[in-house]
Amino acid sequence: MKEKIALITGVTGQDGSYLAEYLLNLGYEVHGLKRRSSSINTSRIDHLYEDLHSEHKRRFFLHYGDMTDSSNLIHLIATTKPTEIYNLAAQSHVKVSFETPEYTANADGIGTLRILEAMRILGLEKKTRFYQASTSELYGEVLETPQNENTPFNPRSPYAVAKMYAFYITKNYREAYNLFAVNGILFNHESRVRGETFVTRKITRAASAIAYNLTDCLYLGNLDAKRDWGHAKDYVKMMHLMLQAPIPQDYVIATGKTTSVRDFVKMSFEFIGINLEFQDTGIKEIGLIKSIDEKRANALNLNLSHLKTGTIVVRIDERYFRPTEVDLLLGDPTKAEKELGWVREYDLKELVKDMLEYDLKECQKNLYLQEGGYILRNFYE
Repeated sequence: MKEKIALITGVTGQDGSYLAEYLLNLGYEVHGLKRRSSSINTSRIDHLYEDLHSEHKRRFFLHYGDMTDSSNLIHLIATTKPTEIYNLAAQSHVKVSFETPEYTANADGIGTLRILEAMRILGLEKKTRFYQASTSELYGEVLETPQNENTPFNPRSPYAVAKMYAFYITKNYREAYNLFAVNGILFNHESRVRGETFVTRKITRAASAIAYNLTDCLYLGNLDAKRDWGHAKDYVKMMHLMLQAPIPQDYVIATGKTTSVRDFVKMSFEFIGINLEFQDTGIKEIGLIKSIDEKRANALNLNLSHLKTGTIVVRIDERYFRPTEVDLLLGDPTKAEKELGWVREYDLKELVKDMLEYDLKECQKNLYLQEGGYILRNFYE
């Protein structure tokens, strides 16, 4: 049986780390691309590290590179000889894309082209399969709900526009050069290693910090925005399934359920024993403590005596509104479930639990550091 070799761009990110671990457990040799600037950002994959001097055969390798460097990508693909390429690298923060639109287009859009062109130049049409991480942000101001593989795109950010180019150039190379190249249209997917500036992780970290009296308030933008949230562990399994299929096709990867940011906040605080109620509307909206569930807090060994009923713990900050908002995203995963047999293990409640159990432990560590006189990094902006 031919050895499976995977090349993962964006390996230090949330999806890249989970995918690398999943493929290693399946017996793959895994090569990961990381930028020089990511050298201090390897915490998600540190547990996968293998000693260079180990007597055992190594199966996990890291390589420096960048999606903006064609020669580097060609050399990397030529030397690693992957049977599967997973392009997960991206400037993936929507709000940041408004501030760095040119870089976002270069890395997310043209970067995808660079990999596809490298595959064509190296004659890998029959040897290598390609997965492109697409996004539900393509649907933008949605034209129908739920969104499926045939729903028209209507992007509302430089990030989404760059990803739309990546989607269509992948489709074009599939049709023009007979590459096995597919797009996974990923709806929002989170985990305990989600970046701290993304809204779900921002919420769970802030809720944990409030519980430990490390901060007093969570600041957010549009609480009415609704998203289809799943667990990243489930989604990377679907990425792999797509490259094992007999024919290359694009798939929506989603849960089929949508939740508002406001309700995600409520669920997160309820998990740690803080019941919230929201008052007022727009930028004046606030989230107050309605009651404390001491039994729940005690079960988590939390002392919430510093919190009082009526205390404001959620406020709106206009800085977090997007120039063009996307109000509702809801995916239809029917095709993935029926054709590839994709099954999800996590629901939203289990996702929130996974994130908060981790963030509570992190905040407990931070409390010890603060008590020891150390200055803590602010994760909540």
